[in-house]
Amino acid sequence: MTQFKNVLITGASSGIGEALALFYADNGAENLFLIGRNQERLENVAEKCRYRGIKVVSKVVDVTDKENMETFIKEADKIAPLNLVYANAGVSTGAETCEHIYNTFNTNIFGVLNTITPAIDIFEKRGDASKKAIAITASIAGYHGLPACPSYSATKACVKAYGEALRERLKKEKIQVSVICPGFVRSRITDKNTCPMPFFMEANKAAKIIARRVEKNRGLIAFPWPMRLSVYLLSILPNCISGFIYGKLPHKV
Repeated sequence: MTQFKNVLITGASSGIGEALALFYADNGAENLFLIGRNQERLENVAEKCRYRGIKVVSKVVDVTDKENMETFIKEADKIAPLNLVYANAGVSTGAETCEHIYNTFNTNIFGVLNTITPAIDIFEKRGDASKKAIAITASIAGYHGLPACPSYSATKACVKAYGEALRERLKKEKIQVSVICPGFVRSRITDKNTCPMPFFMEANKAAKIIARRVEKNRGLIAFPWPMRLSVYLLSILPNCISGFIYGKLPHKV
């Protein structure tokens, strides 16, 4: 059973976000606050959670909208003091056009900041002994710049580094920070992929791994381990060697 009773999740209408919502609904959470972009899918997830007997507040909010994100997070905390906030919303780039590149950076970086900054402010002001945790969804792709998806890998590298630094900074305030780096997990993003996806994982399995390791206050939650090991080794190779290897890998089409 979870020690986090009041949980907020962005990107909750599908993929890992949906699976996390269902995990917490099944494992002792009391209040869920769900944010997504698609009203129909989001409400479908909310109803599944309510059917399990949990209180759910869901709202369509664009994570790039700083003011509306801050408003919703503060309102959620007034309803039930938040214990855990997942900055999970993210997008893939697709074609590396100017529009797509900016959308990727705005969503994957500023969307994370718009989620965790008001949450951290709330946690710092609360100053009690209640559980307080932030979880940021980065990616295995954040270990090294990938020529197949330069914008996506760059944004995930950014939030990975930021989350790792925040973890150390916020320790003294007893605010837990976990950075999540999954490999290929079933989602609306992977449904569009045409490239090979080794060690592919279903979202419910990934959510269990994530939630259980967040419960244990793991700083970096990277899985599956063979992929984590592979990208780590590639990240420490000289660029001339890693570049040669990446050049041989299939690209998205």
